[in-house]
Amino acid sequence: MNLEHLSRQLAFIHEIDKLKYIQRKTRLFNSERNENDAEHSWHLAMMAMVLAEHANEKVDVQKVVKMLLIHDIVEIDSGDIFLYDTTANHTNTEEERKAAERIFGLLPTQQKEEFISIWEEFEEGQTAEAKFAKSLDRLEPVLQNVSNQGGTWMEFDVKYDTVLKKTNAMQHGSQTLWEHTQMLFEESIEKGILKKN
Repeated sequence: MNLEHLSRQLAFIHEIDKLKYIQRKTRLFNSERNENDAEHSWHLAMMAMVLAEHANEKVDVQKVVKMLLIHDIVEIDSGDIFLYDTTANHTNTEEERKAAERIFGLLPTQQKEEFISIWEEFEEGQTAEAKFAKSLDRLEPVLQNVSNQGGTWMEFDVKYDTVLKKTNAMQHGSQTLWEHTQMLFEESIEKGILKKN
């Protein structure tokens, strides 16, 4: 047994526990409690396993699950950026890159390289797996806001056009989920929990 190898893996496992403390703006389904990043990542991983048949292309579900479990780990250092924050940079920033190097750098080299590669693939959003993973990452807050009578849409006065702009890339990963999401938008507008501009 290589004790240094194991020690590095355990250091990483200890570090990622911090993901449980990163609060998101969205709340749990039918709840006043905000979701944390660990809950978000777990929920997306489960969604990938359940909804994979709705991806536009055949996807490697295990890879999608890995992406979703890894994608927000950098927020341990960079913090969560609210999807509808118009003042924030939502692209892969230098801060996120440094966080990826630091956090994944705790792992043995081979695992570090694998995790960074998976994280980069998600960020670039070009493969079938990344497109589907990103679709799920956009779908979950929609489902949460619908279940919470508008949730962050109402709380932060987020209008339909803004929500549409932030979610329309879902169609690249799953046309089926995108069509269902559009139906949810229409129902939300009718209920008054999503306002038109």
